[in-house]
Amino acid sequence: MQYRESTKKLDAYRREIADIRKKMRKLQAEIEPEIVDDYELTTLKGSRRLSELFGDKDDLIVIHNMGAGCPYCTLWADGFNGLYHHIADRAAFVVVTPDRPAAQQKFAESRGWRFPMASHDGTSFAADMGYRTSRGLMPGVSVFRRRDGKIVRVSDTGMSPRDDFCSVWHLFDLLPDSDADWSPKFKYAAKTKAA
Repeated sequence: MQYRESTKKLDAYRREIADIRKKMRKLQAEIEPEIVDDYELTTLKGSRRLSELFGDKDDLIVIHNMGAGCPYCTLWADGFNGLYHHIADRAAFVVVTPDRPAAQQKFAESRGWRFPMASHDGTSFAADMGYRTSRGLMPGVSVFRRRDGKIVRVSDTGMSPRDDFCSVWHLFDLLPDSDADWSPKFKYAAKTKAA
């Protein structure tokens, strides 16, 4: 297929995706939230209730991250790090893992992460939110809102390779052979920069 013909077809698909996203946002706004417990998580500053993680915001985005042993979760978190100051202007944001706070801090420092983190170790938080199953931990995101003195979950979704939460995959999709079976790593060999 010729380049211009292909790009027209791809543009049409992208418009379809944009239309579907518009429908999804409308449906999302109509969802009846579910009340959740005010879980006690652990941070470097000690125990913190879920309600405390909101700070001065009404909305809280919680990333369910599988921890320092997962290169995919690390890839997502690396991306969130670059977006963090934009996100934090609109809503509170925290990455929650099973790792203890000291291990989180060590790993976060090695990655240059700036966002807050909390541990759900020893709690039912991940399981209750649907991100710990009989198969183990699963990555995802839950969004909470404070409403009438209660915490409600207004949305959630799982994460998986090629999803909308990591732009790397979408950039690779523009390459002729897409990702060419690429997978994320904790470190990459140094490459020479192009002139």
